[in-house]
Amino acid sequence: MPTIGPTRTEEDFVTHIAQTVDTDPDATWVFVVDQLNTHKSEGLVRFVAQRCEIDDNLGIKGKTGILKNMATRKAFLEGQKHRIRFVYTPRHASWLNQVEIWFSILSRRALKRASFASLEALERRLTDFIDYFNAVLAKPFRWTYAGKPLQAA
Repeated sequence: MPTIGPTRTEEDFVTHIAQTVDTDPDATWVFVVDQLNTHKSEGLVRFVAQRCEIDDNLGIKGKTGILKNMATRKAFLEGQKHRIRFVYTPRHASWLNQVEIWFSILSRRALKRASFASLEALERRLTDFIDYFNAVLAKPFRWTYAGKPLQAA
């Protein structure tokens, strides 16, 4: 079941990741995410440390250790030895992120010019579209971006 909520806070994201991991608690998980600050949060570090049974001192947010800043938290969350880890897409590279492409399709086909009387109506529209997409439209994305090599100045 998708996680749909009215906000997208740090707590919401950690809850979403926890619910996903709980579907197969002993599995190895690799999440591909963008550079949003909630994807490098204190709560996410604490969740991964707890679920991966990492007893290291995490430090203090804003002051020391793994929790010191977003760069140190990101480095921890990328840890290849962790059973739950995160891979971050480059900044300003939404075309690399497959879910961004899918959200574009969702937005155009299910949400454009729509209005909803309630969150329940929005949730129904989203889940109905997901079911329809999976049954009828789902296929691998074909990237057409060829990229341009950097030119020397």
